[in-house]
Amino acid sequence: MGEVLALVEARLRTALGEPDARAAVTFLGTDRIEVLRFIDGDLVRYATLGMSAQPMADPTAALADPVKGPRAELVLTVRAGLADTDKVLRPLAVLAATPQVEGVIVAAGASLDVGDPLWPGAAFTSVLVGESGGLVEDLDLNEAMSRSDSMGGGGRATGGPMDPVRFLPLLPMTSNEAAWKRVHGAQALEERWLAQGTDLRDPLRRSVNLD
Repeated sequence: MGEVLALVEARLRTALGEPDARAAVTFLGTDRIEVLRFIDGDLVRYATLGMSAQPMADPTAALADPVKGPRAELVLTVRAGLADTDKVLRPLAVLAATPQVEGVIVAAGASLDVGDPLWPGAAFTSVLVGESGGLVEDLDLNEAMSRSDSMGGGGRATGGPMDPVRFLPLLPMTSNEAAWKRVHGAQALEERWLAQGTDLRDPLRRSVNLD
């Protein structure tokens, strides 16, 4: 677990630079989740660290595989200085703990809801999970661990091939958008956002026209 998270943090630093702040949240019965904050000009990016420590288990499986299975971390990007978005740290940790708490697999196209505004005054209580591979490249754990072993970083604690860690962007949704997405699907909502030139990084934006 420690080796995986060290490699994940290294990938985040390579892609986003040095974090200027970090916070840790621990929920009863779950591993610790950290949220790292990165400043990039007028943007602030929040990335979870800890969700990928264990593979996400198929909720229909009788026994969770400790090695095989999808792994992911979550990344949220918003415009800085417009809202108190640092309050999103705990909601992000809640979302990152979802696979452990609820036994679900978080993947692109999924909706995640925390039930409360993501930050004070936000019109969003939920997010749409986007496709990985854009801002932060997927991390091939098998290759990264083999490279670490060859450099004297120590052996792998468990054998067998592991899925890559995917860094999934989160797109905040209003309640109307979330309801519309449940009916029409993630792709249709993303097309509606694109057609209307929606700034998904604006922490103060309102719902797009869904008529």
